[in-house]
Amino acid sequence: MSLYYVQRSNAQRSTEGTRLTYSRRMSGVPRYDLIGMGYTTTRRPDPRIARSIDDALGASRTVVNVGAGTGSYEPVDRTVVAVEPSAAMVLQRAPGSAPVVRATAEHLPFSRGAFDGAMAVLTVHHWTDPTVGLAELRRVATGPVVVLTFDHLVHSRQWLVTEYLPEMAALDHGVPPPDEVVRALGGGSVAVVPVPADCLDGFCHAYWARPEAYLDPAVRAGISGIARLPRTTVADAMARLERDLATGRWHDRHGAALAAGVVDAGYRLVVSP
Repeated sequence: MSLYYVQRSNAQRSTEGTRLTYSRRMSGVPRYDLIGMGYTTTRRPDPRIARSIDDALGASRTVVNVGAGTGSYEPVDRTVVAVEPSAAMVLQRAPGSAPVVRATAEHLPFSRGAFDGAMAVLTVHHWTDPTVGLAELRRVATGPVVVLTFDHLVHSRQWLVTEYLPEMAALDHGVPPPDEVVRALGGGSVAVVPVPADCLDGFCHAYWARPEAYLDPAVRAGISGIARLPRTTVADAMARLERDLATGRWHDRHGAALAAGVVDAGYRLVVSP
């Protein structure tokens, strides 16, 4: 899978488990304590996306993974410290995975420049204050900060949202656009992350070419944008999708797009060197 660049900023940096550690600055109930059980059933790293993240981390030997969840995309050949507020997610991490600090992005309990690099994968839209959290990433890393996020406008134009679950578009309307992520990190680049038709990581639009997968409750449970919606809303949408698949209506509308093998569903890799 190839990334292609859509934006670049020359701005200079301007921002200043399981071994488990608990940060006292964390408060409230983490979102994934409510919706995260069974997450590893469908959420696993796609090797093509993993390669892009690993390449972006460059020569970093020590890496902090913020919003680490169950540990997807954590490099195995580097020293990693994970930051994750949700106990439900921490409990699903594989034995022998990186040590975990229970904390939030907005209050990283590390000194300035404590790590060579930092990463955050599909997590910024869950943060209370993304601007503060991104500044914290930049503060604790002397080298590259790698953020996998999404462009909300492109994300909301995908068929799952426009035709079946338009309510999902309102959930993460506050996620910063990729160019704002770049500015918050003090400069960097944005690359499109195409989603292959056989994507292994079951995030929101991973099944764009396999629509029947969304009928599986386990698949939907691994997608926060669906898991946060009212059950009746989801049930009605899935009933319509099931009918459209049975009648061939879905394939009439979208079958031609399958030949491309990949789609731009809005996912973006931001790299601040």
